[in-house]
Amino acid sequence: MTPDVTVTVIVHNDAARLPRAVDSVRRQTHAGLEIVISDDHSTDETPSVARELAARDPRIRYHRLPENSGGCSAPRNRAIEVARSPYLMFLDSDDELPERAVELLLAAHREREVDFTMGAVRRIRVDSGHRSTWMPHLVSERRTLDGIAADPRLFFEHLSTSKMYARAFLDRHELRFPEGIHYEDQLFSAQAYCLARAFTIIPDPVYLWYIAPYAAGDSASISNQRHRLTNVRDRVHVQRLIDDFLTASGHGSLREDKDYKFLKHDFRMYAGDLPYRDEEWLRSFADIVNPYLGTLTPGSYDRLPRPERVVVQLVRDGRLPEARLAARGLGHGVAPRQVTTDAAGGGTYWGDRIPSSAGSRRELDVTDLELDTRPFPSAQFRHEITELTRGPGASLELVIRTYDPGLRLPVGPHRASLLLAPGRRRLTLPFRLDPVSPGVFEGRARLDLSAAPVPLHGFAGVRHPLLRVQHQGLAHTGLLLAPLDFPALTARVGYHSGVAPHRVTVEPEGRGPGRLQIRWRPTGVTERVIRPVVRRVARPRVRRVARLVASSLR
Repeated sequence: MTPDVTVTVIVHNDAARLPRAVDSVRRQTHAGLEIVISDDHSTDETPSVARELAARDPRIRYHRLPENSGGCSAPRNRAIEVARSPYLMFLDSDDELPERAVELLLAAHREREVDFTMGAVRRIRVDSGHRSTWMPHLVSERRTLDGIAADPRLFFEHLSTSKMYARAFLDRHELRFPEGIHYEDQLFSAQAYCLARAFTIIPDPVYLWYIAPYAAGDSASISNQRHRLTNVRDRVHVQRLIDDFLTASGHGSLREDKDYKFLKHDFRMYAGDLPYRDEEWLRSFADIVNPYLGTLTPGSYDRLPRPERVVVQLVRDGRLPEARLAARGLGHGVAPRQVTTDAAGGGTYWGDRIPSSAGSRRELDVTDLELDTRPFPSAQFRHEITELTRGPGASLELVIRTYDPGLRLPVGPHRASLLLAPGRRRLTLPFRLDPVSPGVFEGRARLDLSAAPVPLHGFAGVRHPLLRVQHQGLAHTGLLLAPLDFPALTARVGYHSGVAPHRVTVEPEGRGPGRLQIRWRPTGVTERVIRPVVRRVARPRVRRVARLVASSLR
């Protein structure tokens, strides 16, 4: 009997997780399917594990490539060749399918003749278990589109694994995964979107994508290997291939949408890492991306938020240390250290000088940030720790500099405070910011970690202190940026009121804006007994009882 759907599970040296992926397919509510395990010439125990899985279920077939291809495309393409079903899906060995994925996507195919169907992807953080939906705004409602032009935002949803394809559609266009390159999903999905006459989107989850954002070395996904310059080259190369396809297929009108996707998604991922790259890497990065950035449509830049346009332009202008500085504020409303106003032209520009070219002036004009006119609670400042030393006990001595490029704060001292909440209660540490120069203030604060209001049942987690500035009865709260290179400081802290000792580590955040980061880890009976009990308890009343028990055990 011919199966309805073929689910291809691609694998390479992943014997430990392969059974989980395959079992998620075996548990599907729609049983009329076949499972093709396509092995990219694994050298670990994967072949024996795959053969054992195939021996258990007649729906499973195992195929091993004669040599390693180094990517996802070849094992997927080989599976397409041997698939017996009219509909095809793809699953990576480190992910899973929800139980109704096949049923729901196949039902959408049978409701209306479309070239592929797609659903929501649930992202699961392997370090924290946190779940979120990938590009939720694109899959929030059920709809059938007559081509990508009906919603070009879908270029952002470039995963091939969230879709079920009609075999006839793939064969009609000879559509296969491009081999020998990385980021093959982006090209394949762009081609599928443009070639499809119609496709249906359903809001139901059809894929469970396990994310290990801090995996190291070869175990990291391609997207998490952004530190490698070959990764940058691969991503740019795929963009050029997509551009060529759009032109050749008559979809050139979609170029601005696709360019915006590159700037907002692909380039933005690298931009967030710029503060952590050295000078040599930054120069090589600029050499790779700048020729391509010069080919993008002007309209795609116009759609970016101003802070992102600033980072892109600083890279294009070769102002790389400044690009690193600007990137620390992305997405967090962090002001530049300094702006320059053109008295003749009226513009206000990022940095210490007026840009020399018209294009740079256009992109670096930060007038629309309204640095000098925003309501004070939403104003933009920049708070940086310029000195950090260990004080007596479990305290830190901080020198904090606040930059106010919009000159919102009058000359003179200002009340400020550090805010820290490892639990439900907050520690507020007041200090004073004194003027250093126009738009620059500095203050000293002592952060005593032993005074933090840690709950009786302990606290295990991470907190980033905030800085609050008060002016004329109003308050502004912003991020506190740390030096990126100070060594982690660790102390064993004993708290008052019977709270068990904790191991507390102070460190730079190591990613994103690079905030001051403090990690707590309970020790003793709190870590071994009390906190596991509290985590298992769901009802608030029982949680309160658990806290009382924890208190009585002190």
